[in-house]
This record gives sequence, structure tokens and C-alpha cells, in this order.
Amino acid sequence: MFSDLPTSFLQMSAIFLSIVIEALPFVLLGSIISGFIEVYLTPEKVVRLLPQNKFFNILIGSFAGLIFPSCECGIIPIIHRFLKKKVPAYTALPFLVTAPVINPIVLFATFSAFGNSWLFALTRALGSLLLAQVLGILLGFVWTGDILVDHKALPLHGHKHTNQEQGHFFQAWIHAIDEFFDSGRYLILGALFASCVQVYIPTHILTSISSNPFIAILILMVLSFLLSLCSEADAFIGSSLLGSFGMAPVIAFLVIGPVLDIKNLLMMTRVFQKSFIRDFILVTVVVVFLFAASLEVLL
Repeated sequence: MFSDLPTSFLQMSAIFLSIVIEALPFVLLGSIISGFIEVYLTPEKVVRLLPQNKFFNILIGSFAGLIFPSCECGIIPIIHRFLKKKVPAYTALPFLVTAPVINPIVLFATFSAFGNSWLFALTRALGSLLLAQVLGILLGFVWTGDILVDHKALPLHGHKHTNQEQGHFFQAWIHAIDEFFDSGRYLILGALFASCVQVYIPTHILTSISSNPFIAILILMVLSFLLSLCSEADAFIGSSLLGSFGMAPVIAFLVIGPVLDIKNLLMMTRVFQKSFIRDFILVTVVVVFLFAASLEVLL
């Protein structure tokens, strides 16, 4: 039966399944964490735990990924719940940017992928931290207003969470299930589109126009968005591109991928206002490009 299908369709299906199988556990983990944050983390606790100084809060969010690692596939539900619990956006968004990059698993994977060299791992972490600081400062001192989509009018799958009906632990799991199915549908759509891109857009078209290093940076940023790789695996793809593109474009590929890819962007549309997503994309692209371009000039 499958032998009658086009080879390209079979390749696309295999890539689609691999993306989904790789990402779903992280989405599930993020949804579970989100559920427990919803039940056990109150706004009052947030106020007590976080300092009042905005700069300290930005730094806390930027470096929290060292202690609380999260893959980018599951970070959106966690950030959404943090923001709903009144964690400042200038703390939550830096965590969104850095957690999938500076966590020990991803740093070690990057170290291993580039021949046991810390240069790429630390440069990647530096770019991610720089982006987190810029976003944190803009959210703390420039951007005003709520960045979340208003879901007040939408029912939460018909569940009424009251202490009289069930215990906190059971409530947390109900929230986690709701979050998992909400986020999962966007993951499926994103994975389907990314798999089509990988099969039907020839990579030789990109490599043939990469002679200019600054154009190469832009090309690999776009490629990272389209491929939608998991941050635990993207370094191995990046290392295979090093010979064709050079260090600076590959660093851009590694920094922007965990922040902006197809599946994450679709999940963000469920959580954030369109105007904020537009500004977020613009700032991310500009900062990552300037960081990579600076590396190209310096190195």
C-alpha cells in the first residue's frame, strides 16, 4: 500500500512523525509544570519571591534556565502560566529565550556536536543571554500594557476548578491535560508545515547564495525557523552546516531557532497578542543578526 505513495510524501511523513515524537514529551512536561504552577503558585507568592528591582528580575529570568531547564517545545505553556500568575513579562520572556539554550543538556549537546569545543556552546549562550537582556529591558521600561490574549470569555473545556470538588493535586492534572491539548494542536500544525519545508524546498538553493557572510546569516536564520528543530538536536544540524556557511551564520542558526520556529510561533498566537508577537519577532531578528554580524567582523 505504501509503495504506491510518492517518495517525497513518505519522507515528509517520516520527518513529521519524528518532529512530533521528539517534541510531544517536552510539550507534555511543559503542560504538567504549567498545571502545577496554576494550582500551587499564587500571585501573592510571586510578589514575595521576586525582588522589586526590575534589573534583578530580568537577570533572574535570564539565568533561571540553568536551574529550571526547559525545551522550547514546552516553554510556551509555562510562560503563559507564569504571566497569568503575575510574574512580570520582563522576567518571564527572558526565561522563554534562554531556558532552551543555557540549560546543561543543550550546552553539553552543543559542546559535543562541535568536536568537544566550548567555543560554540558559550557563544550560543552569550547570544541568547544578550537577546534576553534586550527583551527584558524593553518589556520593563518601554513596552506597556498587557501582552496576553484575553481568554476571559472562553470556557476552560467545561471544567470548574473548586477546592470543594477536588483536591489541588487533581486540579493540577486537569489543568495540565487542558494545556496539553491546547498546545498540542499547534505543535501538530507546525510540525506538518516544517516537514513539508524540509522535503519540498531544496537546500542547495540556500547554499548557492551564501557566499556573502551577512546574507548567509539571514539564510540560516530563515532555515532555522523553517526546520523547527528541537534545541537538544539542532547543534548537530548546525555543525553539518559549518563548512558551507561559517561560524557566525551557524551561531545565528543556533540562537534564533529555540526562540522562533514554526511550531513555537503557532503556539504563541494562542497566548500573545498579535502586536506583541510582531514586535517580538522584529527585536529577535535584529538582535540575533547584529550579534552574528559582530562575530563575523570580529572573527
